[in-house]
Amino acid sequence: MRMNKKAPFYETRDIKDLKDMLNSSCELYGDNVAFLQKDKPGGEYKEIRFNEYKRDVEALGTALISLGLKDKNIAVIGENRYEWAVSYLAVVNGTGTVVPLDKELPEAELESLINRGEVSAIIYSKKKKEQIENIKKRIDTVKYYIPMDEDETVENSYKNLIKKGAELLNDGDKSFVDAKIDAKKPLIMLFTSGTTEQSKAVLLCHWNIAYDMMCACKSIVVNPEDRFFSVLPLHHTYECTAGFLIPLYRGASVAYCEGLRYVSQNLKEAKPTMILAVPALFENMYKKVWETVEKKGKTKLIKTMIKISDALYACGINVKGLLFKQIHENFGGNLRIGIVGAAAMDKDVIAGFRSLGIHMIQGYGLTECSPLAALNRDCYYNDGAAGREVPGIKLKIDQPNAEGIGEICVQGDNVMLGYYKNEEATKKALKDGWLHTGDLGYFDEDGFLFITGRMKNVLITKNGKNVYPEELESLINKVEIIKESMVYQQENEQKDDTFLAAIIVPDFDKVKEKFGEISDEELKEKLWEEVKGVNKQLVSYKYIKQIEVRKEELEKTTTLKIKRYLVK
Repeated sequence: MRMNKKAPFYETRDIKDLKDMLNSSCELYGDNVAFLQKDKPGGEYKEIRFNEYKRDVEALGTALISLGLKDKNIAVIGENRYEWAVSYLAVVNGTGTVVPLDKELPEAELESLINRGEVSAIIYSKKKKEQIENIKKRIDTVKYYIPMDEDETVENSYKNLIKKGAELLNDGDKSFVDAKIDAKKPLIMLFTSGTTEQSKAVLLCHWNIAYDMMCACKSIVVNPEDRFFSVLPLHHTYECTAGFLIPLYRGASVAYCEGLRYVSQNLKEAKPTMILAVPALFENMYKKVWETVEKKGKTKLIKTMIKISDALYACGINVKGLLFKQIHENFGGNLRIGIVGAAAMDKDVIAGFRSLGIHMIQGYGLTECSPLAALNRDCYYNDGAAGREVPGIKLKIDQPNAEGIGEICVQGDNVMLGYYKNEEATKKALKDGWLHTGDLGYFDEDGFLFITGRMKNVLITKNGKNVYPEELESLINKVEIIKESMVYQQENEQKDDTFLAAIIVPDFDKVKEKFGEISDEELKEKLWEEVKGVNKQLVSYKYIKQIEVRKEELEKTTTLKIKRYLVK
């Protein structure tokens, strides 16, 4: 992929809503493979085609309406799988409002969101059965509990409803198929992950998501021949829009990962061309590549091959796929692009992947933007940036400081309708036609957006200097023996001044490999020496002056962002 600043944007097909998207995709790609899923753990991937998927969506939607769930809020909870994809469009394409919920939530929080979302029915996988059974005893507002994994003999099971819906369709029931979609009506309720505060319920409409997909596909090529590897949680808008709905829109297929433990195995089986992931996953993949290279004693050889292939590539000759074929086989052999979202990734890792022949770009978004806000193009990018404006979406920096850093604001038809039953938060976020994201950043001279952190995370020193903890954490996390960190502000004993401190979680495997068995005191001393090395790269007011070592990982959202408000 060679840089081409002047490349025209790609053509996209107009769609008015998600029902229109599915219908037109089936007309264009009906016999194409839409999904690959395993019937049992460790089995072979089964192919499911577009037309079959559409029949299942219509059958389930028809059955849901027959239960009296028209215009009701319906939750979907489960791992990434075909039944989740069917349930989502069966609800939103003519039944009611879909409420995707995080399968990793503890029972009490899950119950809270079910109540807050005023849910009338829950479609759930067997992994959530125990929690759902417990919640069922305490909630009387949910009318139907629909298990994805029970057989047809169980009343109102997913399989039973698919069968029932198919029979109703055969008998001429058109209640779902003929249902008209109001593309501007709030029919998607998404709870934010809440890294700095409790989650809010974002209301999106069909047009928000349809518009967002059309904008995204103007910047990145997605073909019917592409196969996406679905590993991020589907309840999150990044994976839902970009890793589920965009493949449907473009006629591509989706292969579902069986779980994080099976990523390497499933990649080789599914042979995807595209992966959407968070930085932690890609960085772990990159780390494993080089660990394997080192174990085989080929580090010097691979680095030499990279230099040669980079030089040839600059002359228009691409031999990376041939030279690094064995490395590519670890990703299935067909991977052409990885797209990073949810957080910023180390630009050296992005460049490193590209040197090995695997293209990688970053984007920036949030639930309130369906989620796209900015995107690097596949043919024009800056590895340190979150991206640029795409056609149809406007960005601006509100109240920039002397360094040009201010709040990132977004305008476009992808922006949410508001927060459910939270007028105060809605007014705070939506002002004069702009969404105020709460994120801080700046533009460079080429229009690339750089994220510096969250407004709520900014640490202000006594002399008025702004410190962005994400910047410092990025530097600290590059230390080989450090797994993760969180920078915060601490008062001194006299409470007349503050200083910066950091919670550090060591990489104990690396510590043992480098130093052998050492005491906790020795470990803290080693870590402090590393932090002092980081301080030398910073101006004095950004110095870390105290560290706390923790053995347990910091609590995170399902997109691996630290829940700062929970860290004491």
